[in-house]
Amino acid sequence: MPSSTFTVRVDTAVKKRLEKLAKSTGRSRSFLTAEAISEYVDANEWQVAGVKRAIESMDRGEGISHDQVVKWVRSWGNDKEEPRPKRARP
Repeated sequence: MPSSTFTVRVDTAVKKRLEKLAKSTGRSRSFLTAEAISEYVDANEWQVAGVKRAIESMDRGEGISHDQVVKWVRSWGNDKEEPRPKRARP
């Protein structure tokens, strides 16, 4: 896979830790940094996409109101436990 270079500034302590980790693993700082960035981007893309889908769902009126959820949760463990709220369908 083709790669490109860019510069990133990090705290001096982080740089030293990265150098130590690179030495102890036999990997380059560049390799470890690229791996870390890749994993960070993967995790955050997934989270942001999930949040956007949830917001779009709520905008379509497909959510459950906060009040319904609170009422349901507060009923847990008593004799008249509420049924799980169902999503509204527009």
